[in-house]
Amino acid sequence: MSSGEKFTLIEVTGVPTIKEFLNFPVRLYVNDKNYIRPLDQDVEAIFDRKKNKLFRNGNAKRWLLKNARNETIGRIAAFYNEATARANDQPTGGLGFFDCINDTQAASVLFDACRTWLKENGMEAMDGPVNFGERDSFWGCLTEGFYEPLYNMPYNFPYYKNLFESYGFQNYFNQYTYHRNFEPGKIDPLMDDKADRIFNNPNYHFETINLKYPDKYAEDFMVIYNKAWARFPGIKKLSIMHAKGLLKQMKPIMDQRLVIYGYYKNEPIAFFIMMPDISQITRYFKGKLHIINKIRLLFDIRFQKNITRVIGRIFGVIPEHQGKGVEGGLVKAFERIIASHKGRFQYTDLELNWIGDFNPAMMKVCEQIGAQIRKTHVTFRYLFDRNKPFTRYKKVNV
Repeated sequence: MSSGEKFTLIEVTGVPTIKEFLNFPVRLYVNDKNYIRPLDQDVEAIFDRKKNKLFRNGNAKRWLLKNARNETIGRIAAFYNEATARANDQPTGGLGFFDCINDTQAASVLFDACRTWLKENGMEAMDGPVNFGERDSFWGCLTEGFYEPLYNMPYNFPYYKNLFESYGFQNYFNQYTYHRNFEPGKIDPLMDDKADRIFNNPNYHFETINLKYPDKYAEDFMVIYNKAWARFPGIKKLSIMHAKGLLKQMKPIMDQRLVIYGYYKNEPIAFFIMMPDISQITRYFKGKLHIINKIRLLFDIRFQKNITRVIGRIFGVIPEHQGKGVEGGLVKAFERIIASHKGRFQYTDLELNWIGDFNPAMMKVCEQIGAQIRKTHVTFRYLFDRNKPFTRYKKVNV
């Protein structure tokens, strides 16, 4: 719907407005049982110049939208980084953390604020809703599969799609979340045969991470990631320091049984990195990770309580070994781990997160291991020059 009401934009600059930026969605989704409030510290870290290195060559700005009664009815953030902006056909910024009542005029005020500010900073297009950071968090508009969100993945009302499209945003790409349970025997027979050949080939082996040797696995992660993922547009190579930092960040909530590496002649060629979906615990934290909630979180992870869902954070096979059965080998290795921990493996479901529709090879792998699409998030793009032809994200691995 669209109203004739007057709106007021307020820039988020201090503690009161930051608090309102964090609290507004809680009121907006108060009657939606699927909504899970993100941890405040996860959101605020993105807008902290000391913590987010993208500020070194970029900037961000946030707004609240008020109605005539001084009630908050929307929020949004805009941001750009010179390196990622120039990796497009035109300099492209982003907007995210968009939440709004079902009112196209109100949404347009928020989108206009982002467009104006981004143009002033040299941008010629904007993507949204996206994150001023890694793609695996706070990225995309949920359009199908309105189930409770995975940890740090967006959740929104169905009408958000119309708010974006009414303004003129177009579908740049889809991100799919695939789902399967842990019952054995779901792998496609052809992939299963290839996986068996891999297991019978002494040159290949699979192992779970051993945190006694963090430097080794951080380096192996970097090698595999840079060969399998960093060749895609918009994805930068990892340094060894970044890889070590990621491993250190994951360690407190890591279940070593969920992190599997593949090797060929002892050289790293593949990984399947899964994490417990801690949103099943943090949903009760009201956005706060104080000492009591930290203890509760670590206790539940340590003693395998209240978490039944696993997130597939990243799955990669270097190009030279793709299609040979390594993909199935990783999954079969995991199934063997499940079998060996019978009665001591609390997880029941796996969700493979962030599978782009521009990567049909990865979509096929998900289907071959017995997973089906459960959710769709859309990344929209808006070109400031409305006469410029729009093109979707280019397909890879075709």
